[in-house]
Amino acid sequence: MRILSILASLFLFAFAVNAQEAPANNWSQFRGNHELTGVSQSNVPTSLKPLWTYEAGDAIESSAAIVGSTVFVGSQKGELVALSLENGSVYWKFNTGNAIGESSPAYGNGAVYIGDLGGWINALNASDGRKLWAFKTNGEIKSSPVVVGDRVLIGSYDEHLYCLSARNGSLIWKFKTNGPVHATPGISGGMAFIAGCDELFRAIRISDGKEVFTVSSGAYTGASPALLGGSAFYGTFDNEVLGVSLTDRKISWRYQHPQRQFPFYSSAAVTSSRVVLGGRDKLVHGLTLAGKSAWTFTTRARVESSPAIAGGRVFVGSNDGRFYVLNLASGAKLWEFEAGAPLSASPAIANGRIVIGSQDGRLYCFG
Repeated sequence: MRILSILASLFLFAFAVNAQEAPANNWSQFRGNHELTGVSQSNVPTSLKPLWTYEAGDAIESSAAIVGSTVFVGSQKGELVALSLENGSVYWKFNTGNAIGESSPAYGNGAVYIGDLGGWINALNASDGRKLWAFKTNGEIKSSPVVVGDRVLIGSYDEHLYCLSARNGSLIWKFKTNGPVHATPGISGGMAFIAGCDELFRAIRISDGKEVFTVSSGAYTGASPALLGGSAFYGTFDNEVLGVSLTDRKISWRYQHPQRQFPFYSSAAVTSSRVVLGGRDKLVHGLTLAGKSAWTFTTRARVESSPAIAGGRVFVGSNDGRFYVLNLASGAKLWEFEAGAPLSASPAIANGRIVIGSQDGRLYCFG
């Protein structure tokens, strides 16, 4: 089967490497890589155009994963769909029985994993959509799964971070927090990092689920932490963006817009020169790694979409129904596309193409 051979050849080695940029041919999970940096090595065309759309039948808040020539995406209809990146044709569909919210699919070990609002995490055979196993938590799942070797990590609104066997879904450990685990864990140095609804940033050892340290964020947090250079970056509902030193185990800096005081829900994208994230203040913020404002770009509605970066450009959706391409260094607008419905999902980038879903159920592919 064509899809199976592509997946097998592509991923013999891909998940042995924990890269801080997604390779050009794959965006295997939420934010593209274990560190959740939202950065791709893919060569995206200078001039973009819509190549195809897919009608999912209900809102798409889940961000797509791309594995070689296959796109995986979930929808509020309760379907996880595998499509051709080339033309949007459907390979298979799987009905989870519950709406899929913001949980985004992750690929690993020949399987694709996704959480749903019924509290289930499902593991499916990536080549044909056959169900391999399912695990039930006691709360809705908006966190996205992360595959780390033979383990799958995912958060639940039942206040736990779960570590499951990727092979059969058995529970290896679970870690109790003091609030819903909305964030997707960032992975680095054998630890999972989560920014929490209990106002704590936590480092949890993947081997045994033991907490290594915590840092008080001072506010409720919906964003997932981006990890780069020994630091974590994320926004809070107290209208701040934080830079946290993982070595000193403390907050290095705080950023707040001088005039517009609104929460940050979007997860940051991080390069060696910029921290970029959307705000409910209708702005896309470009910061230096020292937490100073480099630029802002104004949209017409809140920006829940988490930006993706490739080739010196920022790609991001807005709830104003537009998809924007910005210059990474200056924030200048290079291009926009009118989708006509809010884009709260985040872009996925691979093989020179960008895929993003909308609230009206359309999945767009640009290239």
